[in-house]
Amino acid sequence: MRVQNEKIEQKIEKEMEMELDQETGEDEDDLEQEIDREIDEEIAKAALKVQRNEVTEYYVYSKLAELSRNPANAEVLVKIGKEELEHSKYWKEKSGVDVKPNRLKVFWIILKARVFGLTFALKQMEKGENNAQKAYSTLTAYFPEAKQIMDDEEIHENTLLNMLDEEKLRYVGSIVLGLGDALVELTGALAGFTLALGDTKIISIAGSVTGVSAAFSMAASDYLAKRSENDPRAARSALYTGITYIITVILLIIPYLLLQNAFIAMAITLGTAVLIIYLFTYYLSIAKDLNFLRRFLEMAVISLGVAALSFGVGYLLKIALDV
Repeated sequence: MRVQNEKIEQKIEKEMEMELDQETGEDEDDLEQEIDREIDEEIAKAALKVQRNEVTEYYVYSKLAELSRNPANAEVLVKIGKEELEHSKYWKEKSGVDVKPNRLKVFWIILKARVFGLTFALKQMEKGENNAQKAYSTLTAYFPEAKQIMDDEEIHENTLLNMLDEEKLRYVGSIVLGLGDALVELTGALAGFTLALGDTKIISIAGSVTGVSAAFSMAASDYLAKRSENDPRAARSALYTGITYIITVILLIIPYLLLQNAFIAMAITLGTAVLIIYLFTYYLSIAKDLNFLRRFLEMAVISLGVAALSFGVGYLLKIALDV
């Protein structure tokens, strides 16, 4: 009887172990299926993201090519657009669905291109593709072609974008000359006038005369320098220098025309100068692939340093002349 009971107990234990193993196996299968499902969803999401990004960029390049008045630029843009379209077709085969472009992104990039130029807008777009890069990183583990597409696109697009020919960038040296000289000379002159003269109306008149005279002088110097080198673009270069100088003069003089307190006007003028330096340096850093921080600090320190020195000279003259 006892032996029989032991056999029954062993049989029950064996059956329980089999049931437990079966339940454990089912749980593991469910877990594996759930993980696979999550991975599939992540891959599908990443594929759709890059597919939409590629088709959006196709519309961007195609639209800009239509708007471009430069045939060489249009050809470059059409070429890049075709590549983006091919990439989107590849991902469509993987995702199995059609996706629409990001219309807001297309509009925004085209607007920036109209205002700041093709090179700036497109290079900024390429540098801001962090989400697309992350999606590509996810896909490379499952699609070997993804890494090749990503690498080829980055190299090829950078090469093609550097081929774009823009007037603004051709004359960037003249713009820098006019901007830099106006910021250094006029901030210094206005700082000196602020302490020596005191009256904002008189300061604005003196600053305007100084600024406009300096603008014509700088434009003429640039023209003569370019002509001595037999540069056929001498006149246009001088025009860019002069116009940039005068625009900067206007922006720096405005606080003195609107305010009564000369020192508050000077503070706003110095802040405006720093803002101009920041915006222009940022533009150059994107369009010309330059170091932003170093150039910004260099221009800001020089402009503010000259302003501080001129302010000191004005203070000494005020004491010396007892005015």
